[in-house]
Amino acid sequence: MAMPDPEDWPLLAKCRGMNDALFPEGKDQKRAKTICMGCPVRAQCLAEALDNRIEWGVWGGMTERERRQLLRQRPDVKSWSAVLAAVVSTTGTVRVVDETFDAPSGSIAQRQVARTQR
Repeated sequence: MAMPDPEDWPLLAKCRGMNDALFPEGKDQKRAKTICMGCPVRAQCLAEALDNRIEWGVWGGMTERERRQLLRQRPDVKSWSAVLAAVVSTTGTVRVVDETFDAPSGSIAQRQVARTQR
């Protein structure tokens, strides 16, 4: 089976065709985030939003407020696509706002992230 073109990730998203559901307000954002759980292209989606500073909607399981907070906490990250790809290849999951990025410097995930940022 051929690998899809990296630009075609939206075609593989669980939310494909659900645009209105992903731009809720307030408490409805929590419901929208559940759509992202288990999505095969969650990392690509989140990287798209972070790299392009997309301000609206739920992307990759994160609200705009969560993404702004992450961007403030990690201003050193130049390419979220590279960081998230490295983390997914190492851990098999996307865990952005927890120990994955704050792991001890000797951890496998942290070394992989450091290599992608060089």
